[in-house]
Amino acid sequence: MIKGCTALVTGGNRGIGQAFVEELLAQGAAKVYAAARNPADVTTGIPVRLDITDPEQAAEAARTCADVTLLINNAGYFANERLIMTDDLTAAREEMEVNYFGTLTMIRAFAPVLGANGGGAIANVLSVAGMVPSPFMGGYSTSKAAALWLGTIARAELAAQNTQVTSLIVGSVDTRMAAHVDGRKEDPRDIARAGLRAVERGEPVADTDWMAVDARARLARDPARYERQLAKLLTVENLRTGR
Repeated sequence: MIKGCTALVTGGNRGIGQAFVEELLAQGAAKVYAAARNPADVTTGIPVRLDITDPEQAAEAARTCADVTLLINNAGYFANERLIMTDDLTAAREEMEVNYFGTLTMIRAFAPVLGANGGGAIANVLSVAGMVPSPFMGGYSTSKAAALWLGTIARAELAAQNTQVTSLIVGSVDTRMAAHVDGRKEDPRDIARAGLRAVERGEPVADTDWMAVDARARLARDPARYERQLAKLLTVENLRTGR
């Protein structure tokens, strides 16, 4: 699946996306397209100009990269804004536009490409915040939850053309997006390795790290208590930051 594949990674210019590009090449991928809004920012892989919220650019990428057998939907956006206690819905709309509609746009654009190339695979890089509701990142959490169900639906719709769809549940990672987060953070390359292992095994949903496993376990053990704890932590955070 990985060795000899032709992959396209969105948001491939930094963070987890760049780690996927590097790991794919290290594991023997024949070709890796690294897509970014500004291809000049790409340092590894074949640069491709792509804004995933633009259907025309997604369609052009599908035409240009018609040999893709593995699509990794990694590009995402976190506005770091409240969902309810905020002045307007701009941030939440932008998060949904990138994290859900952008991912949907890419799947729609590349599904025919993957089908023509034997089926291939799609990996959607999601978040533990999409599996476990997170008041600290309300709009991001809901948009990633929508993308999680999108993966399930895409898996069903594309089963007839033998396209595998894997949803990767990712915890806190040492990237620019998580720069404001304290505590343990995973190395992006470790996330990429775990994600590619899940694709190789054909897993529908896979936790990539300790935080993802732990959060899901705590929610499963006592959902009400877990929700109360999150609310308490959010209250403390509001007092500290004034938000």
